[in-house]
Amino acid sequence: MNSIRLLALVCFVTWRAVQTVQAFGMMTPSFAENVPNITVVAGKDVVLPCIVDNLEHFKVAWVRVDTQTILTIHTKVISRNPRVGLAQSSKRHWYLRLKNVEPSDRGYYMCQINTDPMEHSKGYLEVLVPPNIVDSGTTDGVVAREGSNVSLSCRATGHPEPNITWKREDGSEFIYNGVAVSAVESEVLQLTKASRLHMGPYLCIASNGVPPSVSQRIPLKIQFPPMLWIPNQQELAYNGQDVVLVCHIEAYPKSINYWTTAKGDMIISGDKYEAVSSDDSYRVYMRLKIRSVGLADFGAYKCVAKNSLGETDGTIKLYEIPNPHTTFGVTTTTTYRQTTTEPAIRHAKKKERKRAKPNKGNNNNSPAIQNEVTDDNNHGDVVEDEAPQPTTGPTYYGTIDSREQPSSSFAMSTSLKSRQCCVSNILICCVAYCFVVHQFIASFSV
Repeated sequence: MNSIRLLALVCFVTWRAVQTVQAFGMMTPSFAENVPNITVVAGKDVVLPCIVDNLEHFKVAWVRVDTQTILTIHTKVISRNPRVGLAQSSKRHWYLRLKNVEPSDRGYYMCQINTDPMEHSKGYLEVLVPPNIVDSGTTDGVVAREGSNVSLSCRATGHPEPNITWKREDGSEFIYNGVAVSAVESEVLQLTKASRLHMGPYLCIASNGVPPSVSQRIPLKIQFPPMLWIPNQQELAYNGQDVVLVCHIEAYPKSINYWTTAKGDMIISGDKYEAVSSDDSYRVYMRLKIRSVGLADFGAYKCVAKNSLGETDGTIKLYEIPNPHTTFGVTTTTTYRQTTTEPAIRHAKKKERKRAKPNKGNNNNSPAIQNEVTDDNNHGDVVEDEAPQPTTGPTYYGTIDSREQPSSSFAMSTSLKSRQCCVSNILICCVAYCFVVHQFIASFSV
C-alpha cells in the first residue's frame, strides 16, 4: 500500500514539473525566422516580415537602426512618415510596410521584442536606382572646325554607379584613336583631329543593370569649306536629246548651290532647264537636266557652291555627237558621189597650196593662200581647207561629218563583188570535174 502511494506521488511531481517547464517556455518569445535582406527598385513598395513564436503578453517594435528611429510599437505606427505602415495577419506575423521606396530608405531595419534582455533580428533594405543623365556635366552639342580636337562628356547618377557608353545614332562605326569602333565606354569621348566623317548625332547611354537604361542625343557638327566632285567632266549629246549633268558637293555650314553657263549666267529652272538638288547631312547631290539640246546648248557649264568658309566650282563640258538615228540614211544616199569627189577635192587642195608657195627671191609678190576650192566634179560645192587637229581634248568636239564614212562602204562593196566572182568560178570547176568522173565510170560499165 505504501509503495503504491509512493509511485503516485512520484508521477504527480513529474507531471507538475513538466507543466512548469512548459509554462516557462511559453513565456520566452523567439524569432521563427530572421528578418531577410531585401532589394527593391526605387519607387516600388516593400514589405519586411517579422515572425515571432510564443509572444504571449510581450510586444513587438520596428526600429530604423542607423537613425535609431522607432517606427512602430506593437499595433501603433509611431513614425510621422506617411509612407510607413504596419500589417499584421496574426500575433505571430508582424509586417513593416514602406510605400514608394526612396534611396534614403536604404539601410538596416530591426524587429525587437521587449523581453529582458531584449530579443531582436535585423535585415538590410537595398534600394536600387535606375540611371539618370544629368544636365550639369553633359555636353549639349558641339560645333568645331575640321582638324581640331573634340570632347563630348556625359554624366549620370544611379545606384549602382552607371556605366557610360558612346555610340553613333545610326549604329555605324567611327574612328577613335585611329581605330574604327562601334562603341566607346567612357564618361568623356575624346576625338583627335575630328573630320567630317565624325559629323552626326551621338548617343550617350547610361546603364547600371537596373532597367531602364537611358540615353541622350548629342549632335556633333564639323565645319569645313565646300568641296566639289564631278563624276563626268565631259558629256556627249546629239541635237534634240535630253541630257543630265551631275555634281556632288560637301560643305558645312550648308552651302548655296547653283548652276551657271560658260558666260557666268545663273541657270533658273524652266521649260529648258530643270535644276534639282537633294541633301543628306553635309552632302548635296545636284542634277541639271537640259531638255532637247540644240546647237546653242553645247559648251561649258559650272556648278557653284558657297558657304561662310569658302567657295568652289567645277566645270562640265557638253559636246555634240552625230544623231545615231540619221547617220545610216546620209551614208547610203551619198556613197557614190563622195567616192568620186573626195579625190578631186584633195587634188584641188594640193594644187592651191603649190600656187600659194612664194617664188625664191620674190617675196614681195607672193600670192595669198586661198581658203576655199571649187571643183567641177564637186558640183559647185565649196570645201574648206583642213584645220589643224587639236593635240588634246575630248574625243568628240563639234560636229562629225558623215561624208567621211562612205569611202569605206564603197571599198567593202568592191571586195564583195570580187568574192562573188571567185565563188562562181569554183562552182563551174566543180561541175566540170563531176562530169568527167561520171563519163569515166560509164566507160568502165560498158
